[in-house]
Amino acid sequence: MSALTISIVAVFVIGYFCIALEGGLKVNKSAIALLMCVACWTLYMAAPMDFILEADPSYTGGEAGLMDRISDILKLHLGETAETLFFLMGAMTIVEVVDRNGGFKFVRERMKSKSKRALLWKIAFTTFFLSAILDNLTTSIVMIIVLKKLLQKRSDRLIYASLVIIAANSGGAFSPIGDVTTIMLWIGNMITTQGVMAEVFFPALVSMIIPAFILQFMIKGELDCDSLCADEDVSEFTKTQRRIIFFLGVGGLMFVPVFRTLTELPPFMGILLVLGLLWTVTELFYRSKGTASNRVGKLLSRIDMSTILFFLGILMAVSCLEEIGILKSLGIWLNDISSGNHYLVTGIIGVVSSIVDNVPLVAGCMGMYPVAPTGDMAVDGIFWQLLAYCAGVGGSMLIIGSAAGVVIMGLEKISFGWYLKHISWIALVGYLAGMLVYWIQRMIFF
Repeated sequence: MSALTISIVAVFVIGYFCIALEGGLKVNKSAIALLMCVACWTLYMAAPMDFILEADPSYTGGEAGLMDRISDILKLHLGETAETLFFLMGAMTIVEVVDRNGGFKFVRERMKSKSKRALLWKIAFTTFFLSAILDNLTTSIVMIIVLKKLLQKRSDRLIYASLVIIAANSGGAFSPIGDVTTIMLWIGNMITTQGVMAEVFFPALVSMIIPAFILQFMIKGELDCDSLCADEDVSEFTKTQRRIIFFLGVGGLMFVPVFRTLTELPPFMGILLVLGLLWTVTELFYRSKGTASNRVGKLLSRIDMSTILFFLGILMAVSCLEEIGILKSLGIWLNDISSGNHYLVTGIIGVVSSIVDNVPLVAGCMGMYPVAPTGDMAVDGIFWQLLAYCAGVGGSMLIIGSAAGVVIMGLEKISFGWYLKHISWIALVGYLAGMLVYWIQRMIFF
């Protein structure tokens, strides 16, 4: 390994470490990711010919064609990254439009219950299935809003909030659009809609049900009232219009995989179709309104561009590691020490994802292992499906291990220590149970 290769890896590791310590450093992880990306590619440009010849010994372009080759490499990786980013921006906008125009009020109205245990199961299943359609971060925020209107006792609400983290991460794992990592694997053609939903659904469901079953014994009694507390209606639309927006937005997200199958166009094209349709309908609704505070044009400014830039920096930095060949070497090493046991490799990745962000972990794995024509590494093979499950569900084991956990940690002021003591072992039991169910499925049915 050359000194330059070691330098690029060192920059990535230091950047990754700083991202993991974002809270202590008080520096936004997006800024660190962008600096890490540029630093890696700047070092790459110190001796690009060496890396190009190592990756492609048949290259004969010489110095004259070097810049064209580098431009092609950057455009290739940027194009692949842009597919994911445009998908995320479109999905985030759709969810914001539905939320700001009262669409999720329809969900809150369905949570009425007198029994605390009955409410727990309603919250669990609603979060699980909703996060398969929306992203698990947005689902978590919606469900926490519901809980704050239903539960005044904070000790009870902490149990429900913890279950929301687990259910949101589990629900996102079996859907191609439920989590950033599954979106990446789906867009990268490592998994298909039919494959991941058929084979990861039951493991993901078990990873939610078992923790919910354990957590129900931590609560007892009934709610003070059997209906939602009064809620300020900030939407300017009627109840019927809100439902149209809800079903158009959520139904549109569900239609995206179907659109890809029918047209064979990239997923972000389906997202743009849904966004355009939702935008048109809301504009028609607003024609008779005097104000326009929640129009799509204004809501675009609310999109979390910090998150988008974080993904841009991370994915492009990982692509640099792929170009210098380090990811391929790491993949070979992992296979050697695990004797090709994909359950062990992905299981460890799942545990690590509870400590550090799962996006670079999955991006790294996508660069480490090429898709094979057949076998465990083929499209919808054991490795890719386990990676989707483990990277998503594994984040529940620590409250800092997922976007859902971090946002709920802030909203409900849940301490790291409390979650580690009371919830982590429960999430681990569900995680291992889901892997066992996947193994049984593979032995019997697939």
